Amino acid sequence: MKKFMAEFKEFISKGNVLDMAVGVIIGGAFGAIVNALIDNIINPLIAMIGGTDVGLAVVINGQKLNFGAFISAILNFLIIAFIVFLIVKSANKAKDLVSKKEEAEEAATTKTCPFCKSEIAIDATKCPHCTSDIPEEA
Repeated sequence: MKKFMAEFKEFISKGNVLDMAVGVIIGGAFGAIVNALIDNIINPLIAMIGGTDVGLAVVINGQKLNFGAFISAILNFLIIAFIVFLIVKSANKAKDLVSKKEEAEEAATTKTCPFCKSEIAIDATKCPHCTSDIPEEA
């Protein structure tokens, strides 16, 4: 049991859990914004198309089939999915830029001697292995 608690403590203390908690909170707030957009702008537009306050709804044998609510739910999902896609895409692009920058910083510090093919310092003018003079363009 102590090992389990130690593993759980290590898991909780990592930054990933905190990042996930912040993501859930931001996601909830964003969901409220999307719901407000759907309820206050898109649903009235659907109601205009349907010609009633309910929107696109049909009553059959006393049961209401509310197509407008279904369309609103689909639009709600598509808007959230599109925003999540944009966030993930921009995060991946930023991650790629950082990795490319790190690769550029790790530029070559050595070069190959054109005569003996040994690895030498990039600023060397004479090969320490074969003692050849290294041309400037090599």
